[in-house]
Amino acid sequence: MADGGEKRGDAAISGATAREREAKAFAYCPYSRFRVGAALLTKDGAIFTGCNVENACNNLGICAERTAIAKVVSAGHREFKAIAIASDLREQFISPCGGCRQFMREFGSSWNVYLSKLDGSHVEMTVRELLPRNSHFT
Repeated sequence: MADGGEKRGDAAISGATAREREAKAFAYCPYSRFRVGAALLTKDGAIFTGCNVENACNNLGICAERTAIAKVVSAGHREFKAIAIASDLREQFISPCGGCRQFMREFGSSWNVYLSKLDGSHVEMTVRELLPRNSHFT
């Protein structure tokens, strides 16, 4: 695990992994019916949640991960410990889309990502493991 990350047993991480499922309940997904929730834990211990919000114009929708990050950044935070992501997938762990991976990487590469299945089990990795090479604006 990368520097600055927290292990799953950490109480704050457990709080985030519980809140991801709560956030999923608020998803607005009338087109895909694919609910996703995310809970982002900042370095100072605050937890912000987000859900996916779809739109009839498909490219105007926003993923749960980006919703949570936008809320955190709007509240003045820039340093993250972890994000936990939940969906209704039974057989596999949820995995962020490429856009969300790049969006997460914008705020560092050593913070942790907890990907879940419907039964609540998680796999842990870092943002760097999700996106080893990020895009650079030069």
